[in-house]
Amino acid sequence: MERKTTRRKFMTQLGTAAGVMASGVPPIVAQVPAAKDHRAGFLRRPDAEVFYEVSGTGPALVFAHGSGGNYLSWWQQVPHFAARFTCVTFSHRTFAPSTEVPEGSGHAAFASDLGALLDHLGIADTVLIGQSMGGRTCLTYALENPRRVRGLVMASTLGGVDYSTIRLPDPARATAWTHAAERNVVELAKKGVLSGAGLRMAREQPALNYLYRQIDDMTDAARKERRAKTELSVPRPTVDDIRRLAVRTLWLTGEEDLNVFPGASVALASVMPDAKVESVPRAAHSVHFERAETFNRVVDAFLRTL
Repeated sequence: MERKTTRRKFMTQLGTAAGVMASGVPPIVAQVPAAKDHRAGFLRRPDAEVFYEVSGTGPALVFAHGSGGNYLSWWQQVPHFAARFTCVTFSHRTFAPSTEVPEGSGHAAFASDLGALLDHLGIADTVLIGQSMGGRTCLTYALENPRRVRGLVMASTLGGVDYSTIRLPDPARATAWTHAAERNVVELAKKGVLSGAGLRMAREQPALNYLYRQIDDMTDAARKERRAKTELSVPRPTVDDIRRLAVRTLWLTGEEDLNVFPGASVALASVMPDAKVESVPRAAHSVHFERAETFNRVVDAFLRTL
């Protein structure tokens, strides 16, 4: 079911919030894929409707956003990759503009929604790119469907693996990070800065930080609370699951992440058959948003290995 008016509304909000760069042309306008290579719609599920967009042509890349975003979170990735890849972005159920009935499955259906979307679009295999919460969606799907996943990018995420079960290479450093992160998150809240964005983005890129908050605000508090409650009932992937996953994987972290200890990604990558880690300096939890050029370059390099 195509919803062109919905797409226009949200793209207008994005363009207004992003502002005009020094060149005088917002990059989302300057590099947007041709209309013939773009479509949008809602995937009907038994208890929800999942909004999606498809841009570009070529092998498929599917982007899964974190808890502070929606399909618009990837506005700096789609223009970069759509000339060479079919880019699929979507909003998880409970995240605008997707919808769900009040007693819907919530987080428990995220991975099955992803599978249904791929089937709907006729995508037999893909590279999955998940950030934070979206990493859990992608990892769960990859564990259940490894032959349909060509590669996996886990950005600022542990994929839902219980942090306490990960054997960390430097426990003392992890403990120090935990204490510092807890203090810093409290200070960020006092300043009205989202921890997913980070203080550096707020200070150095205020327009980008504003856009980050605007996207976060598109999903109301009631939906976020419902999603968080259902997440608690979903079984977590385990370290043993990770150890058996033969999909080539890139773990991409921000050195200043306050939400996920970067060293935990190193530990998980070390037990996988085919995985590597890339750490981005001067970046917090949302590397794709804060350091898009670096994020895109690192992902590009990974894609060339597949």
